[in-house]
Amino acid sequence: MKRIAIALGVVVLVSSVAAWAQNAPQPKSGSVEQEILKLEKDWETAALKGDTAFLERIYASDIFITNSDGTLWTGAQDIAATKSGEYVLTTYVSDNLKVRVYGDTAVVSGRGKATGKEKGKDFSRQTVWTDTWVRIGGEWKCVAAQGTLIAQK
Repeated sequence: MKRIAIALGVVVLVSSVAAWAQNAPQPKSGSVEQEILKLEKDWETAALKGDTAFLERIYASDIFITNSDGTLWTGAQDIAATKSGEYVLTTYVSDNLKVRVYGDTAVVSGRGKATGKEKGKDFSRQTVWTDTWVRIGGEWKCVAAQGTLIAQK
């Protein structure tokens, strides 16, 4: 009789845990790393299209951008250069992306190959870069972006 009671108790316990697991709040589909990688890919697409509205959505109000030539820009300067046509990206391919998450902060590193026009002059360059994202008000915002030029051999 004790065995039946114990077996019945185990069945009830397992059933309860299974029912709870099905009804428990589920995490958002995908991981933080996947969310950040999607934002990075969407950023590439937006940059190629000159979609400054997207940039305005993902840039923190106080973002600073260190360009591959060492100049420091605000998000407003970056957006203005895109809107005016001063900076036009023709192609961009990134690879070797790595994401590190620290609570509400994520750091992404990668490598990119870009072509386009800057101040009317054609360019072709490769960079390694790092972007820093922070969850602000429930949304991921880029607070810093930095690119380093890879010397052409």
